[in-house]
Amino acid sequence: MKYYSLLLCVLMFGCNKSQKETPPIKPDIKQEKTPVLNLQEANRLAQLPLHCMDTEYPNRLSQTLGGDADLKSPKVLHPAFYGCFDWHSSVHGHWTLVSLLKQFPDIDNAEDIKQKLLQNMSEANIKTEVAYFFGEHNKSYERTYGWAWLLKLAEELHTWDNDTARVLEQNLQPLTDLIVGKYIEFLPKLNYPIRVGEHTNTAFGLSFAWDYANTLNNTVLKSAIEQRAKDFYLNDKECPMTWEPSGTDFLSPCLEEAALMKRVLAKEDFKTWLEAFLPQLKEEHFTLEPGIVSDRTDGHLVHLDGVNFSRAWSLNTIAEDLQEYAHLKNIANQHINYSLPSIVDGNYEGGHWLGSFALYALNSISE
Repeated sequence: MKYYSLLLCVLMFGCNKSQKETPPIKPDIKQEKTPVLNLQEANRLAQLPLHCMDTEYPNRLSQTLGGDADLKSPKVLHPAFYGCFDWHSSVHGHWTLVSLLKQFPDIDNAEDIKQKLLQNMSEANIKTEVAYFFGEHNKSYERTYGWAWLLKLAEELHTWDNDTARVLEQNLQPLTDLIVGKYIEFLPKLNYPIRVGEHTNTAFGLSFAWDYANTLNNTVLKSAIEQRAKDFYLNDKECPMTWEPSGTDFLSPCLEEAALMKRVLAKEDFKTWLEAFLPQLKEEHFTLEPGIVSDRTDGHLVHLDGVNFSRAWSLNTIAEDLQEYAHLKNIANQHINYSLPSIVDGNYEGGHWLGSFALYALNSISE
């Protein structure tokens, strides 16, 4: 009898203790100030591509040499996009200026910027750029990172209601058509996606190309991208976000993939896919520390400022029109706020390209 009485007391005590236990305290999430792209910020960001779009050296050509005849200066090889250290940075530097002119017609030196764009992206210069891709060793040049930014530039010109834009779009069209054709030719051959955090990331390359195809209603390109995105990623689950970022990433493999699938899947299908792919994103108290930059004079370590901006635009893309993921916008703001103050610091290692990443991240912000 005493045994049962003792057991009853233990059970009652255990139940009472259980009832009195308080749930674990959830961490407070700091509400980040939403960054604002205004005229002052636009003038600040414009200085980065303006400083380098006509700066030929230093230059990384990423060129395969077939012989002595290929040894030419960057400006001879790429008369449109020879500045800003490398071809793709020059391309998205031009995109930056077009985007800023479109959004802020009263930006400082607007007419001078237009003339610079017209000079670089002349009909003759673009023909030379096209010819380069037909070289024996250049068929895969800038695949697919530079291709993606070229189509983003073309899309920005197409949506800019301005006489200068019409001239530039027409001049660029042969190169735009070439890159579209290269995507359509290449995608069926790519049997496996490239899941790195740098230039060759497949999801990033498909996202910007999708945006172009969607805006210009290029159904052939759009269909090719949709098919490959589903082939590559539809069955993916539990992406290892804790492995990111790698030491020199400027893209998030997990988030770039999610941002691509947000584009190509129907809303409810995407929500189902995302809960399997990155289930932690739906948690209201999900946190993600920005990439920490230890040395902004190191051209590879400063990539982590880029990962902060690209994470931000991916998170904002994922959260758009999905209220259950609205908290991700605060994380996006946190990442932008970490890196934005430091990109105009006089260090060419980041300054030649980070303005474009910052602007695209700022453009991704919505209420």
